[in-house]
Amino acid sequence: MHSMFETAVTAGICRLAREDTRWLATGWDGGYRRADAAYNLTVPTGFDRTDLESYVTKRLTDAGFERDGPALLTGVDQRHARGAQAGSVTVVATAGLSNPATLSESTAEGADDTTEEWQPGTVNLFVGTTRALSEGPLATLLATAVEAKTATLQSLTGFTGTTSDAVVVGTDPEGDATAFAGSGTAVGDATRACVRDALRAALAARYPDEGWPTTVEAADFGIVTDRGTERFRP
Repeated sequence: MHSMFETAVTAGICRLAREDTRWLATGWDGGYRRADAAYNLTVPTGFDRTDLESYVTKRLTDAGFERDGPALLTGVDQRHARGAQAGSVTVVATAGLSNPATLSESTAEGADDTTEEWQPGTVNLFVGTTRALSEGPLATLLATAVEAKTATLQSLTGFTGTTSDAVVVGTDPEGDATAFAGSGTAVGDATRACVRDALRAALAARYPDEGWPTTVEAADFGIVTDRGTERFRP
């Protein structure tokens, strides 16, 4: 039996750790890498640093963590982090909805491209499995986690996510190998359930009595995607 992922919170940082894990992350620190841990860092209100690598390195060093592994940033306090475990899968989530994003069913004629600056709200997910996944299935696991996140948020809040959501997935290279990680597999099914429950718990911790915003207008920031497109047949 391969050891499960361990979690710890210190100095505003949540760590998901397991020795020699292969990770795939989205976000500024994204891509494939092997490391012993992944990190979720709470940043202060008004955070506007652009030297993210040096900032993260100092934060982790000050907390006694080694700087080796993907890191995500959030405005949500780590006391609101929540986790779930099932089968080979461990998930940890933080959830803030100050900057929600939703997709309109209608389109606006001639909508322009827009660039939104990162805002410190964010739904961050960390998924670890003791099953061995190659790069392709690990990417599929990331998609499975995002799908579960979107479905959970849509059902609870009406939003599909925020403007700065990010996901990290990790696999034990020495675990029992599996070639697939979609929703119809054991690892995918466990991931969907864990994402659902960890995210629900994280939202409840951050917003007691379901006090989250339910419209973009009610949030501090946020976007509605309603731009038009040119459709074509390949």
